[in-house]
Amino acid sequence: MKKIIASLAAVAAVTAVAAPAAAQPWDYGRPGYDREYRDHDRGGWQNINQRQARIDRRIDQGVRRGQLTRREADQLRREFWGIARLEQRYRHNGLSSWERADLDRRFDRLEARLRWERQDNQYGYNGWR
Repeated sequence: MKKIIASLAAVAAVTAVAAPAAAQPWDYGRPGYDREYRDHDRGGWQNINQRQARIDRRIDQGVRRGQLTRREADQLRREFWGIARLEQRYRHNGLSSWERADLDRRFDRLEARLRWERQDNQYGYNGWR
């Protein structure tokens, strides 16, 4: 009986200490936590040129690190260039909101495919396929 009471007291003590710690405010005054956290989040809106540069850089990194085979990189680049050509056609008369959304969807699919290809455990470069 004493063992049960002692273990219940220990659990209560740990819970009593952990609950207030979990309820502490998360330093909203610091950059990175407040509403003034501009352009540093990965999921936020980026202009198209920034997004294109980031995707191109990630393809290059995947090749250098051996995460992408030459064939995968070539396919991703062809898809990337196709979207870039489409963007040029859209920009001819200015981007409408529908065209911007279409480009975003296409870039989202390309980035998802890039993530998939980089993590599919096929090897490239040193043990090329």
